[in-house]
Amino acid sequence: MFLAIDAGNSNVVFALFDQKSGKWTNQFRLETKTPKLISQLSKKVPLYFLEHGIHASQIEKIGFSSVVPEINSIIEQFCQSYFGQSPYLISAKSYETLPIKSLRPNEIGSDLMCNVMAAFARHTQPVIVVDFGTALTFTAVDSKGEILGVNIVPGLKTAIHSLFTNTSKLPEVALKLPESALGKNTIHAIQAGVLYGYTGLVKGMIEAIESETRLQFKIIATGGLAAILTTLESTFDEVDRNLTLEGLRLITEANST
Repeated sequence: MFLAIDAGNSNVVFALFDQKSGKWTNQFRLETKTPKLISQLSKKVPLYFLEHGIHASQIEKIGFSSVVPEINSIIEQFCQSYFGQSPYLISAKSYETLPIKSLRPNEIGSDLMCNVMAAFARHTQPVIVVDFGTALTFTAVDSKGEILGVNIVPGLKTAIHSLFTNTSKLPEVALKLPESALGKNTIHAIQAGVLYGYTGLVKGMIEAIESETRLQFKIIATGGLAAILTTLESTFDEVDRNLTLEGLRLITEANST
C-alpha cells in the first residue's frame, strides 16, 4: 500500500492507496495544531490502523506534502518510528521530473503542484484546479503543462470565521447554502452573503482567467468544501476530492528510484 500524508493549515490527511485495485481505500485526518498533533499521531494513527486491520508493515511507500514546515520533522520522526521508513517529502526539486513546470518552483505550494499534476496527467489539456480549502485557490495550467499562475482568496470557513471574530454581534454559522440569496434572519443572511457571494466569485474568477489567457480550460474542483456550493455544479467539469492525494502519489512515484 501507498500512504499519502497531506499536511494543510487545518488538517493533516492520511490516505491509503491500494495498488492492486488502483483505488484510495482509507482516509482520516488529524488537526494540524502542533501541541495536539504529537499526541494524536502516537494514539490515533495506530488505533485507526488496528481498527481497520492494517499493519504498518503493509505500507510500502510514503509520500508527504506539507504547507506547514514547522510540523515536517514531527511527521517524519513519527513515520520513521511507526512505519520504519522515512516519507518522501515533496519539494521544489521534486518538480524537475514532472510534465508540470512552474516559473517559481520554490514559491508554489506543494498542494497546488499535487493538484495540477493529477489534473494534467489525467486530461493533458489546459486545466484550472479550484481547491476549496483553508484558502480558495485557482491554479491554471496550459496545454504544455506550464503553470500560468495562481489566484488565492480566503476560503469559505476562513471568511465566515473572520466575520465571527471581527464583529461583536454576528455569530459563527454552519456552512450550509440557504434556499434564498436574501437572508430572513442573521444566520441565513451570513450564509447567503458568503456562499452565494463565493458562487459569483468562483464563476467570475474562471471567466477572468479564460478571458485573459484566451484559453478554454477543463475546470476541476477539489478540497473538502467543494461539494457545498451546489450552485456551481454546472461550472465544474469534474469534482474530485482525492485530486491532491493522487497528485501526491504521482509526484512521489515520479521521484522514486
